[in-house]
Amino acid sequence: MTVLILGGTAEARDLAAQLHERAVKVVSSLAGRVTRPRLPVGEVRIGGFGGVEGLTTWLRENSVRAVVDATHPFAERIGANAFHATRTAGIPLLRLARPGWQPAEDDRWHWAADLEEAATLLPGLGTRVFLTSGRQGLATFADLDPLWFLIRCVDPPAQPLPRQHEVVLDRGPYRLDGERALMTEHDIDVLVTKDSGGAMTAAKLTAARELGLPVVVVRRPPRPSTTETADVTAAVEWVLNQ
Repeated sequence: MTVLILGGTAEARDLAAQLHERAVKVVSSLAGRVTRPRLPVGEVRIGGFGGVEGLTTWLRENSVRAVVDATHPFAERIGANAFHATRTAGIPLLRLARPGWQPAEDDRWHWAADLEEAATLLPGLGTRVFLTSGRQGLATFADLDPLWFLIRCVDPPAQPLPRQHEVVLDRGPYRLDGERALMTEHDIDVLVTKDSGGAMTAAKLTAARELGLPVVVVRRPPRPSTTETADVTAAVEWVLNQ
């Protein structure tokens, strides 16, 4: 059987490795938005499929028996495409999604439905912003001229950007001491993040809690309802049962 794993997340790479050990043919599909992605074991394809129709055709032409959507929690477009394409092709779909973050007792979190709402919340929370929402959608914050932004992303972001900003190119995992030092060095007084979940980037939340900073957390977009798990081992068993 051939299994298609969508996404370049840590969970996707772990799943590919475990299935490879069990002699399951795996094709991992990465969007190609990161210049030097961490590649999983096994066969890898990079780039889009051409929407629902293109993905449906690819599934049929490659005799795919099962699809695991292990994409980033905010990759809603490919998630929707996978849902509709597998339905059309009659192929089982599993969503492998890491749990979202939960606030601790001392956290000062402000939830936002999207980046646009996050931008409207910022002027009332601080003036020096640590923006860790990735390089997509940064134009949303471009008109907040009175605010200064420390923008962290893996690859250089495209314009437009906020007038007052500094860009830091880095990728996780991040350590607590490093996050605390970064926020202190730049006099950060508010943090913006998406609810990505996982341990690789969670240290910034702990650092913000220790420093008493407010955090704007963008909620995850809705996904189509399908079989779902947060556990890689359970995903392996699901695949083998197909």
